[in-house]
Amino acid sequence: MKLLKSTATVGGATIASRILGFVRDVVLARMFGASGATDAFFLAFRIPNLMRRLFAEGSFSLAFVPVLSEYRAAGDRHALRDLLDHVAGTLLAVLLVITALGMLMAPAVLAIFAPGWFIEGRDEFHLSADMLRITFPYILLISLTAFAGGILNTYERFLVPALTPVLLNLSLIAAAWLLSAHLQVPVMALAWGVLAAGFIQLGVQLPALARLGLLPRPRWDWRHSGVRRILKLMVPTLLGSSAAQVNILFDSIIATFLVTGSVSWLYYSDRLLEFPLGVFGIALATVILPSLSRKHAEKSEEAFSQTMDWALRLSLLITIPAAAGLVVLSAPILVTLFQYQAFRPEDVAMASLSLKAYALGLPAFIAVKVLAPGYYARQDPKTPVKISLIAMGSNMAMNIILVGGMLWAGFSGPHAGLALASSFSAFLNAGLLYRGLRRSGVYQPGPGWRRLCIAVALATGIMAGVIGAWAPPAEIWIELKALLRATDLAIYILLGASVYGLVVWIAGLRPEQFVRGSS
Repeated sequence: MKLLKSTATVGGATIASRILGFVRDVVLARMFGASGATDAFFLAFRIPNLMRRLFAEGSFSLAFVPVLSEYRAAGDRHALRDLLDHVAGTLLAVLLVITALGMLMAPAVLAIFAPGWFIEGRDEFHLSADMLRITFPYILLISLTAFAGGILNTYERFLVPALTPVLLNLSLIAAAWLLSAHLQVPVMALAWGVLAAGFIQLGVQLPALARLGLLPRPRWDWRHSGVRRILKLMVPTLLGSSAAQVNILFDSIIATFLVTGSVSWLYYSDRLLEFPLGVFGIALATVILPSLSRKHAEKSEEAFSQTMDWALRLSLLITIPAAAGLVVLSAPILVTLFQYQAFRPEDVAMASLSLKAYALGLPAFIAVKVLAPGYYARQDPKTPVKISLIAMGSNMAMNIILVGGMLWAGFSGPHAGLALASSFSAFLNAGLLYRGLRRSGVYQPGPGWRRLCIAVALATGIMAGVIGAWAPPAEIWIELKALLRATDLAIYILLGASVYGLVVWIAGLRPEQFVRGSS
């Protein structure tokens, strides 16, 4: 029950963040549309955001939380404070160097991410390089924020870290509305909004740490035993978590060779995928990693397996219908949220293609979030590294095959091939992670899986059929006023959820079945 409550807390906070994220994206779509300028900003923001996921929420968090959990379990408060001080100092020093180099070498960094723009000498390249100099310090600020969040999550203080992304959305909305009109290049306001958000996000973490008596006093010493353990774990976890980020980089490289708007279409469809992924997948992974680390430290093998089983069942129950809903309602969702002013109907059609492709992989994306902690909690980063490298290679190959094939066939939306390749590689990643846990005996599925799979498949099929038969085509949605669009979309979402819930209930699934395993 405790894990379910924690997941609900993180998920609820993330819902608030994602709703504000939608408001943010609606504002950006209205004011800037899908243009060369927005392509430039999204890439300038993607680079520090990619490094955030790679270092802050990726390798560092995956290495830091298990070590911190062990220090906490040992009960030596002085040793724990000493660890936090030295980790903070070492992390800060490394980040200062990376940030300084990134700002000085912004055009060179951007040329790696956008070779198409660089080779063709497009205006987007120079604009994006200017914005990158402003957004690059965000990696320093958000990495320190993730460090603070890792401490709070280890002490079961999930709310403040989960609410922190809200501040980024508010900052970008304020920059778009209040600052853009006063700048010669209006889209530059968004870069300043990202920088301001970094300072604010870090600032709200500090009082929460102070209340726990764990506010670090940074001290540099990479030879500290705890720091060296974290660094040792970070090397393989860096390779493992970098696979997904390298895939994003490769997608961006290919997208810069496609027509103007491709980067933006992928961005908007990815943002919609991030809603269920963030609300549920990341929330669940955030909660189970400290729990699994603690159970491993206590040598509770059965409890470890039960926690994994509970998380996988819950993810299956939620992600399959969510994926089907995104596929069936892709165009209505995009029209309702973004199709105003600068965002054109043809942008809806193009973004809908990539949204459907991404949605197909949603269950796998979330399964990876759930399965990977099963390795990192046991301080076994090497296995997921090998698996992620295999998935990365397959993604690159599929990118070339799918996009190249679509271009050869004259398909109007080859950017969708990038999203489809990501979905394929996510299923490969999840499948190999699952097989590894089973073979090692770390995870043993409990009874009732067959019944669960049949119930979810039947309910999802009926739900998709009902919504698909009733929902009107995109052309009709575009003619509706904003309020009517939102009302109709809400009705169809509620209808789908009701049909799905009724069918799984008839099939014999009950809420208490998903509460018992979360204690």
